Amino acid sequence: MDGLQNDAAAVLQTVFDRQKDAFSFAHAEDLNARRHKLERIENLIRTRQDDIVKAIEKDYGTRSSAETLSAEIAMTLSASKDLRKHLKHWALPRRVKNGSPIPGKAIIQPRPKGVVGVISPWNYPFQLAMIPLITAIAAGNHVMLKPSEFTPHTSKLFEDFFINDFDTAEIAVVTGGHDVGEAFSALPFDHLFYTGSTKVGRLVAIAAAKNLTPVTLELGGKSPCVILPDADIAEAAKTIAFGKFYNAGQTCVAPDYLLVPKDQAEKIGKAIIETTTDFYEDLATEPDYTSIINEDHYDRLNKLVSQCVSEGVALLRTPSDEQALKAKRKIAPTVLLNPAGTSAIMEDEIFGPLLPILEYESVEEAIAFINKRDHPLALYVYGGGDGCDTILQSTTSGGACVNGTILHLMIENLPFGGVGHSGYGAYHGERGFREFSHDRAVFNLPKWVPKSLITPPYGKLFYTLLKKQMR
Repeated sequence: MDGLQNDAAAVLQTVFDRQKDAFSFAHAEDLNARRHKLERIENLIRTRQDDIVKAIEKDYGTRSSAETLSAEIAMTLSASKDLRKHLKHWALPRRVKNGSPIPGKAIIQPRPKGVVGVISPWNYPFQLAMIPLITAIAAGNHVMLKPSEFTPHTSKLFEDFFINDFDTAEIAVVTGGHDVGEAFSALPFDHLFYTGSTKVGRLVAIAAAKNLTPVTLELGGKSPCVILPDADIAEAAKTIAFGKFYNAGQTCVAPDYLLVPKDQAEKIGKAIIETTTDFYEDLATEPDYTSIINEDHYDRLNKLVSQCVSEGVALLRTPSDEQALKAKRKIAPTVLLNPAGTSAIMEDEIFGPLLPILEYESVEEAIAFINKRDHPLALYVYGGGDGCDTILQSTTSGGACVNGTILHLMIENLPFGGVGHSGYGAYHGERGFREFSHDRAVFNLPKWVPKSLITPPYGKLFYTLLKKQMR
């Protein structure tokens, strides 16, 4: 293993050194060159759209083409067009107020960081690699991308995607397993962007800290969904089922568990399962219902269900042929009624089509339940009046959506990121441009400013200004 790690480290270091040597602050790409590069990437995406869909389909076994087109391709193209549209404005130096007694101009100057590393996950293997990558490019950086080893066909597509149209000194793709990922994290990047599990995110942060590399961590966690007493259950069931079972629950912001009023769990659970029967005619053959990514995750999810059954938890499931589902590595949408708060399914992020529903006596109890746990990446609340505001004001999360789920990701002007155990840093739109830029502080003193204002011997004028500042 040490030999493999050493080999991986040597190869990666060569690629990194080439990018580092090619990057120059003095000759950083102007905005037109960056926009042109983004346009080239957009054209590549459109040209190879079918290849992208097929590669992700091969990696999953069954992956809804509608979900790939919307969540992977359309979102990436939308993000790139938004970057091009606003880049000139975002990249302008910003004059800020000079609050000191010393005359001069105070300016914030966005600058590229240099060489950026991006480690992307398997659940949305194209979008979650490409949006950080194009945002880093818009900010003027060179980029090295390490896609997930769990999606080898998509990773191979990335290699082919860039190798013929871009110099590896500007955009480079490196593939491989754990040894490559470990060596990648240890490179002295000017910024490192990671999307994935909290467990691995900690290791990435530790590796980056050795180089004092700034890191953006896009992690996950157990995102709660609170149903208030005045919520419209029938309408809520539709968007909860959509957000939970989109990509078969393999979404970092999918509702991880529901908190519902006392004695409402079964009613709400049935409404959600009934909705799924409208969504999917036959789960096994339905091309819009996605498979679990691999056998390990499939077994892990089934083990969670078995543990709940052994604990006496009642299940509600979309009717299906279990053997036919197994052959396709699919798991039927499943609602689990009132598991214990200490149950295994309530410990880690589920990342699959399993939805626990827990009951609360009061809204205060629901808030306390959320706040006793790690801060989530997303929070959802259904209801009207002041109840939703109460939940939002009394909790924290990376993002939130009222009377809906997961759609806040599509709003380019909203930052996307976590808080605490669900990550730190954010991207999308302008927030992403800022994340991959260094805001350099520049203060221009006019030549006429008398040096006696700031230099010894400190005279009457110095103390007069000092007293004014200290009032």
